[in-house]
Amino acid sequence: MSSAGLSRVPSAVEAALLGREVQGTVDVSVLVPAKDEAENLPLFMELTESAFAGSPVRFEVIVIDDGSVDATWSVLAELAQRYPFLRPVRHRARRGIAEALRTGYLHSRGRVLVFYPADLQFKPEDIPRLVAPVLAGESDMVTGYKQGKYEKAFVSNIYNGLSRRLFHVPVRDLNSVKAYRREVMDQLPVRPDWHRYMIVIAASEGFTVSEIPVPLYPRHAGRSKFGIGRIPVGVLDMLSVWFELRFGKKPLLLFGMTGAALFLLGFLVGIVAIAIRVFAGVGFRPLLNLVETCVIVGSVLLVGGLLGEQIAGQRAEVRELRRELDALRGGDGSPPRGG
Repeated sequence: MSSAGLSRVPSAVEAALLGREVQGTVDVSVLVPAKDEAENLPLFMELTESAFAGSPVRFEVIVIDDGSVDATWSVLAELAQRYPFLRPVRHRARRGIAEALRTGYLHSRGRVLVFYPADLQFKPEDIPRLVAPVLAGESDMVTGYKQGKYEKAFVSNIYNGLSRRLFHVPVRDLNSVKAYRREVMDQLPVRPDWHRYMIVIAASEGFTVSEIPVPLYPRHAGRSKFGIGRIPVGVLDMLSVWFELRFGKKPLLLFGMTGAALFLLGFLVGIVAIAIRVFAGVGFRPLLNLVETCVIVGSVLLVGGLLGEQIAGQRAEVRELRRELDALRGGDGSPPRGG
């Protein structure tokens, strides 16, 4: 992954922090995207330490500063010296949650990953409950089902209802905290905001999905980064994900079938037009226009479908190369896995 726009702990403390990184495997990596969360992070770390106190689970917390303009990065530098399990990573410009999770994944070592926001609307005390089914091998992915009142409940219910009908996923809340096997990230396209459909994509790839109730609390500090303007974007993303899952690997199924149907319609209309001309001696120009339209549009769709097939093939190759590159990098810059 390119290092442009991405940095680690400031040079003043970098050597000390990188030198003490835990050797060996980690059971759980908590990935925490943070945008202007300087006021929330100290309590978040304190609660996370308490949540795992006395637990045999080996864990780490990867906080991704996603282009914050407040004191988030300097706060992380101080906290990293106090908490050995904390590993800060930085985006110098905002890239969004999906890419922050991707960055966190590449810097993590856990066999189970957890997506947890830094705003403390979800308390870290629920992380052990969230990861337990995945660690036990009972589920590949566990999502939290929000309990309690929150501002966007109406919009969230519509979003979740449409998603269940469109994708037939066996959970009630797609946009919540999640714990999942590391392999799930290999199937997730790097697209803005597609982290919301991680469950949908994982289920479509055959991973088992379950949910547990998690309480939702008011924000500890700061304000929400998402407003009502996200609704149309969310709807378009939903349609995009549906198209990707339905036709992304075989676009010719949609464009080719539609183009062939239009060609057939144009052929039949042409036969009718010829019959009317020959037997009735009447030329009916609207039929000719319909034939032309069907043939032209059908040709465009067929060509588009064939080009889509080529692009789908290239995407499959790029995805495989990305997986191999991630394996060679060891996810966090460690020596390559295997030979």
